[in-house]
Amino acid sequence: QVQLVESGGGLVQAGGSLRLSCAQSGRTFSSYIMGWFRQAPGKEREIVAAISWSGGITHYADSVKGRFTISRDNAKNTAFLQMNSLKPEDTALYYCNLRVGSTDYWGQGTQVTVSS
Repeated sequence: QVQLVESGGGLVQAGGSLRLSCAQSGRTFSSYIMGWFRQAPGKEREIVAAISWSGGITHYADSVKGRFTISRDNAKNTAFLQMNSLKPEDTALYYCNLRVGSTDYWGQGTQVTVSS
């Protein structure tokens, strides 16, 4: 079993910052991709950012490029999402994702609300 627990969400004004954390426990793997997804009310879940095991490869949705930064600390089994210059359209439930091969594991999500 894999457990993913997100934290760091909250209410922030437009232009503000938040840092999300995702702590992984349970089964361990030699290599896996970590990612952040989000889902706004009435919309489909979309990828926000992803990072390779080494951290050398990252991917960002166009809507967050230049504002969000994904990182990870493998020694602590934790991934992070630094979100700056937040916009009201960033409001969503943010999920942590761990992918090993073709298998996905998900956290319960943390709410991010950006007021205008």
